[in-house]
Amino acid sequence: MASINPRKDRDGNTIGWQAQVRRKGYPTQSQTFRKKSQAQAWARQVESEMERKVFIPHGEAERTTLGECFERYLQEITPTKKPSGQGPERGFIRQWLRRPLADRVIGEIRSVDVAGVIKEMEGEGKSENTIRLHLAVLSHLFTVAQSDWGMESLENPVARVRKPKLPKGRERRVKEGEFGAILAAADMRMAVLIVLAVETAMRREELASLTWENVDLQSRSLFLPKTKNGEPRTVPLSPAAIESLSMLPVKTSGSVFDLTSDGIDSAWGRARAAAGIPGGWGEDALHLHDLRHEATSRFFERTDLDLMEIRAITGHKSLQMLARYTHLRTANLAARLAGGKRGG
Repeated sequence: MASINPRKDRDGNTIGWQAQVRRKGYPTQSQTFRKKSQAQAWARQVESEMERKVFIPHGEAERTTLGECFERYLQEITPTKKPSGQGPERGFIRQWLRRPLADRVIGEIRSVDVAGVIKEMEGEGKSENTIRLHLAVLSHLFTVAQSDWGMESLENPVARVRKPKLPKGRERRVKEGEFGAILAAADMRMAVLIVLAVETAMRREELASLTWENVDLQSRSLFLPKTKNGEPRTVPLSPAAIESLSMLPVKTSGSVFDLTSDGIDSAWGRARAAAGIPGGWGEDALHLHDLRHEATSRFFERTDLDLMEIRAITGHKSLQMLARYTHLRTANLAARLAGGKRGG
């Protein structure tokens, strides 16, 4: 049987109503509400769930704020992620902590609340992908809280919310004259890195973590023990890549470029700007990651590499991720067929 009792301040004024449900076989459940009707509705719901034997204690989820959960997540979960992902994740969490939603009890957060934050982010000018990354962190927090932190009553509010659609992937190719201009503007180390990026389709983090121990100029290959998709891979080196690497003082160990990921971004920005190539997020802007798209496009434009070989070089996790490049192979096949026609 539920009891509904007023909560009063020091002057005897009613400031809320406490609902308490006692039932054999279950721990006593209590919750305080501003309105008596809210307390009565909550008590009826709890009694109904107990009667149907589907009740799950809500205590922890109704005592802990979203911000407190994120602080715990930062301590326990983020350090278990890949080093390259920890920094961005901490940044997303810091932004969540600054939002009013962080002060709300986690058990009260619903999809409508998350949808409201999505609108806020859109108004702040955040990209669709950035918003989805914020939501991914929030969603994983709810999963961990439910499975590992004893908050079984939680429902993930991200699961039902409408998420922004991802824009079409960038297809910026290096234009005529740009490659030479940016190489001329870069210092020797960065120029070698740029050539290697275009010749191998290596990612920024892979270039930053490359060590001389994993470079074998004799066998014309390099080894990447840690990659974005979690699988190590061996990358063949073209003559241009080997010639470029040979311009650096070859060592037996240590970092090849002595640059962090952020250092690579900074060096790229200086070289790009000095070459007069646009930055930012416009269609004409050239990003370092565009070199990976350029490299992959060039692999598809060759006729001596099949799809599986290209995937092995680039490290794309699935063949579906390479689907947008197939038009390049189709164009080459059409050209070859046209060249093979004979006059009647």
